[in-house]
Formats: sequence, structure tokens, C-alpha cells
Amino acid sequence: MQSNLRVNFPPDPNPRKPRLKAPPGSWDTHFHVWGPPHLFPYSEKRRYTPPAAPVEHYLAVARVIGLERGVIVQPSAHGTDTRVTLDAIEKSSGRLRGMIRADATLTPVDVKRLHAAGVRGLRIALRHEHGNQFNATLFHQMVGLVSPLNWALDLQIDDDAIADLSALILKVPVPVIIDTFGDIDFDKGGLEQPAFKAMIALLETGRVWVKIHGANRFLARGVAYDDIVKMARAYLAVAPDRVIWGTDWPHSEIFEPGQMPNDGDLIDMLLDYAPDEALRKTILVDTPSALFDFD
Repeated sequence: MQSNLRVNFPPDPNPRKPRLKAPPGSWDTHFHVWGPPHLFPYSEKRRYTPPAAPVEHYLAVARVIGLERGVIVQPSAHGTDTRVTLDAIEKSSGRLRGMIRADATLTPVDVKRLHAAGVRGLRIALRHEHGNQFNATLFHQMVGLVSPLNWALDLQIDDDAIADLSALILKVPVPVIIDTFGDIDFDKGGLEQPAFKAMIALLETGRVWVKIHGANRFLARGVAYDDIVKMARAYLAVAPDRVIWGTDWPHSEIFEPGQMPNDGDLIDMLLDYAPDEALRKTILVDTPSALFDFD
């Protein structure tokens, strides 16, 4: 195991009881688990070394904040080794779905096996700061693999690539999710910048979803909380039934003390994003249930 990597802080083990009462069947559509590494070793190619954050710890947090269902997103610290994700799904008593990472070695047989185990999505990481770049061959290969089973395709994308890839995104025959609010850089013009307008245009087509998770990342960059709320409300105004939410537990790439968010505070942000109770039910229950094939 590498020893020269930055060490991620552990998540807050004591979520505050939120003011928001989550409706029955609420989803967390974006969380990870790490290890424990003696059972599920970390990838040698990881960007950071995380502490153990097993699924049992996540389920305890979810109970406190009122979440009954969830999508475990394959963490980069485990690379493309899906054992940690499949183990979490198996231990969830039917509560969890999975989302794996793009992997050029996947075959149709693999995808069918993963589908039977509860996987319903595939994430393609395109963030330049993480060392990723768009690979057209891999993109089309992954779309071809997930299309027969109608998995969601999740894009971790840089804001300046949204407009460039919009035409390609709209040709994808399965639901496409843009995560982390589209990673909009407010220093480039806030909600008036081309990247945000490109996000709105994609949502207006009725064929793209957006995941409003990772607000703590924007706050750490100095973005005003009111601007995050305005962004969430703008997405909801054009696509109220294509916005989903997640905790991002256990909150990767936090290396400084005092930066770890509390998950009770994170879910309470929905009271500001969506003051209407019926709209919150759409975000937390109805949309993810349909998107991730939950019966």
C-alpha cells in the first residue's frame, strides 16, 4: 500500500438530527464506502489514502438522518474492483443499488452479473484535476454496455466541458446524470456563465438529470451559500422531476481539520433548495426510485 499519499479525514460519526423530516422511502443517490482495507484493499493508483468507512457505518448515519435507500458509487480509492460495492449492496437487505466506474475490461456478461447483484449505474470520471480526460472510445464502449439494461450513465465532468459534450450527451439512449451540480465555477460569472447556461439547456431537453450533492465542496472554495441555493433552485425550476440529491458520505479529499461536513446539516440544505414539501418528495423519493429501477 502506498504511504506517500495524503490521508483523508474520517467522516463525522455523529450526524445531527436534521430539521427536515425525510419522507418514507427517501434516497441518498451518492455515497461511497471505503474498505475496511484488510478485506477490500485500496487501489495502488489512488489519489489519497482514506480511513476505513464501511457500509455498516454509513447505514447508521442514514438511519439518523432518515434515509431508507441509496446508491453506493464505486469509490476511486478502490479503482474498478467492485467487490466493496457488491458487498455493501448484499449487506443492505435490499435497500441499496450500486454504481460502478467505467472499465474498459467490462464485458456484457460482467454487466449482466452486476445487474443481477443490484448495480444500476455506471460513472465516467472526466475531471482534469483528477488526471482524467475524455476518451471517445471508452465512452461509446460504456454506453453500448449499459444501454441494454437501461442503467443510468453518470458523468463527473468539468464545467467547461459541458457545452463541448452536450451534443454527444443528448445522443445517449439511457438516462444521463451530471453530478456535483455540474461543478460550476462561480468565479467565471456565477449563474450567467456559459457552463451554467449549457446545464440549463441540457435539463430543458428532458433527457438529462442533475445530482445536487457536494455543496460542502463549493463552500470550501468560498462560494456563498446563497449562490448554491440559487443554483439548486434554478435547476429545479426547469427540471423538478430530474434533480436528485446525495450526501457524498464519507466526503473524500478533505485533508484539513474543520472542513468535514455534518450529514444532518447537508440534508437540511434541501429545506432551502426546495421549500415545498411535495417537491422534496419528488427529489428524495419519486425521481430516484424510477431512475434506479427500485420496485
